[in-house]
Amino acid sequence: MKMTLAQRRARLGVRHHLAARATTVEEAVDGVVALHATDPASVYLSVWSRVRDVSVADVEDALYSRRTLLRILGMRRTVFVTDVATAGSVQAACSYDIAARQRRLLEKQLGTLGHPENVPRPGEWLDEVMASVEKALRARGTATAHQLADDEPRLRQQLLMAKGKPYESIGNVTSRVLFQLAAEGHIVRGRPRGSWQSTQYHWSPLTDWLESASGSGTGTKSSGTADWPGLSEDEARAALARRWLHAFGPAPVADLRWWTGWTAGQTKKALTAVAPAEVDLDGEPAIALPGDLAPVGGPAPWIALLPALDPTAMGWQSRDWYLGQHRTALFDRSGNIGPTVWSDGRIVGAWAHRPSGEVAVRLLEDIGTEKTAEAESEAARLSAWLGEARVVPKFRTPAEKELAG
Repeated sequence: MKMTLAQRRARLGVRHHLAARATTVEEAVDGVVALHATDPASVYLSVWSRVRDVSVADVEDALYSRRTLLRILGMRRTVFVTDVATAGSVQAACSYDIAARQRRLLEKQLGTLGHPENVPRPGEWLDEVMASVEKALRARGTATAHQLADDEPRLRQQLLMAKGKPYESIGNVTSRVLFQLAAEGHIVRGRPRGSWQSTQYHWSPLTDWLESASGSGTGTKSSGTADWPGLSEDEARAALARRWLHAFGPAPVADLRWWTGWTAGQTKKALTAVAPAEVDLDGEPAIALPGDLAPVGGPAPWIALLPALDPTAMGWQSRDWYLGQHRTALFDRSGNIGPTVWSDGRIVGAWAHRPSGEVAVRLLEDIGTEKTAEAESEAARLSAWLGEARVVPKFRTPAEKELAG
């Protein structure tokens, strides 16, 4: 079956809640499977783009009070925010593999880069320290990295990185051990230490966090905490592939593999379980979720301002169909996208938050007087919403840096 470019853009607008706004924070997250959370501000701004009249407090309520959403280290070794059920799929489908690779690397570094001396038996040492940190965290209930290092001084073990290079550095393994505990599904990032833009978090035991989570906002407790994540790796990969195909399909298989970070074999096995439909995208072979080939009704014209690392912009590896000729201006050298302006399913410009508080927009192509005015109106609305806060993306791009001044 052939799928037109117009239909792909219509699906993007509708399913990602850009053409038709979501009514809740959870609905907005569900539409894109997961929000990128490497840059904390992106979580809030991605929700703002999709839910009318949402507040920072609404997002914090879902994350930290009702706990219907969860920060998790997942696809491509990136931190995401997703609902609790999807987090279980991400844990089994992606996080365990990442944890195994990172553990091997950390053990090697402890045995060769230790400062002032190497750790003799790095595997045993790491097991002991991780168990000690988890015990300390359970005793406290919630704690910062600094507090845990007070409880377990071995967290201050140092590594000498890039010895002899101009960027040689010595650092503690604190964040590496906490990263490992999170990737293995033992602990979870809770409230930030500072504002909603902070990258420093209080940590909690994952099972405690899940036991106090409400079920999809209904007030019922989350189930399945004893056997988290409750899925085998194969089951989880198939489930995550289905979620991605609904939100981002139809698309080439390579896009799914890139988004998940899976191997070719893992991707093939997951898709065997899904049995996707074959789709023709203007001569390019692609796949879609079975039974999801009916046309999506074309939405009314729309404009959206999306933040850096928004999941819509980062949902595919093949981006020309919505990015056009704007890659150089909008991405940094590592492949991270900055703040963008969208019109009817494609990127048409960039925006930046200036020190003055103004959200400045620059269109990279002519979209007409009416839509230009709408983009400027959205920028003014975002500026008012941000108030005294100032947003500087973690990864700066050429257009954003130039616009920010």
